[in-house]
Amino acid sequence: MSKRKSKEAHLPVGECIRKLQTVLRQRLCQQMLPSSLEGLEAQHKHLLELLKRTAAHGESNSVLIVGPRGSGKTMLLKCVLRDLLKEADVQRTLLQVHLNGLLQTDDRIALKEITRQLNLENVVGDKVFGSFAENLAFLLEALKKGDRSSSRPVLFVLDEFDLFAHHKNQTLLYNLFDVSQSAQAPIAVVGVTCRLDVLELLEKRVKSRFSHRQIHLLSSLTFPQYLHQVGSQLSLADDFPDAKFCQDWNSSIQALCQDKSVEEVLRRHFNSSKDFRSMQMLLMFCLGRVSIKNPTVRPVDLQEASRLCFSDAKANMLHGLSILELCLIIAMKHLNDIYEGEPFNLQMVHNEFKKFLQRKSSSMYNFEQPVIMKAFEHLQQLELIRPADSATLKTQREYQLMRLMLDPSQIMEALQKYPQCPTDVKQWAMSAFG
Repeated sequence: MSKRKSKEAHLPVGECIRKLQTVLRQRLCQQMLPSSLEGLEAQHKHLLELLKRTAAHGESNSVLIVGPRGSGKTMLLKCVLRDLLKEADVQRTLLQVHLNGLLQTDDRIALKEITRQLNLENVVGDKVFGSFAENLAFLLEALKKGDRSSSRPVLFVLDEFDLFAHHKNQTLLYNLFDVSQSAQAPIAVVGVTCRLDVLELLEKRVKSRFSHRQIHLLSSLTFPQYLHQVGSQLSLADDFPDAKFCQDWNSSIQALCQDKSVEEVLRRHFNSSKDFRSMQMLLMFCLGRVSIKNPTVRPVDLQEASRLCFSDAKANMLHGLSILELCLIIAMKHLNDIYEGEPFNLQMVHNEFKKFLQRKSSSMYNFEQPVIMKAFEHLQQLELIRPADSATLKTQREYQLMRLMLDPSQIMEALQKYPQCPTDVKQWAMSAFG
């Protein structure tokens, strides 16, 4: 019986790979919440206690979660909410309103969204309110329980909090903080921002109503911890359907993290950015290379993924240019060399291009002036060149002064990878004075 069970536990390699891809993609792309937050235990405890006081005891609070992008602010908040809602009473009574400064660009839109999320559209109906404060007070009053004695606690989460400070008169912030300071209704206001100077953006009347509680998230991750995180992100849990595949996969990941070339690649990423999103992007590229033929992540996969992560976007754009546009870029490069970075115009670029054609004495690159003008404009649309200053925009198009937004090394790198690039164009680019 036990032998039959063990045989059934072994799945085909293709099926194991499919399940592996599903599990790890969910973890990396959908950012599944970890069971515990490493390095953020104190912040987690502080925020959980704060929100528990609002949800369970009706105490109003306000707090800011501050930290650089990718430091785990949203993950911290989601983990706290997950732990908070485990209590049945809290789950039944706590209401949540999630606003984002990028979406709710003014207070009118924000109030509409608050009404929608609290399911109070029917209550508001066609009522006309004199001010924002009256409208918000009416919404909170509508949340009172049947006995009209106690109102349900509401959690307001303001993502991109600093953008709400740019709203006219900061009315939304003023009213939310005012309610959280007074005993009108139990609400908790949690702001999430990456700006350390966010309090300087608040008006005096708004600042005076804020509790000045701040939870800072600053990455103190060391490289050994980063390496451990990479291993844990790629490892499979014990409940994977095929135990042998799981064991082999985890052993290969352990060996991968001990490889010297892998350590070098990961150290480069660690020095560049310590945030988890860039790490997850790197690991997603690696995961994309896992197949039946290559059932493990190899050091070469990580090196290729790293190359993709660090690839130069502007150099990649050059691969899609026409030969004429590429020739104009090379002419600009030579003008930069000759005039030591001084701005140029289309006429100068055209003259430089003509010199190349005369030396080449070939009709292959002969283009009409309107075609060259169109190619020049396309380079400007791609932001590979830009006007030297706003004054030049009033000048005739051929004589508008421009600057090249590319480094010579980017141009040379792109030429090496340009599909079927003519040899004479490459030689022209490599020549010292065009």
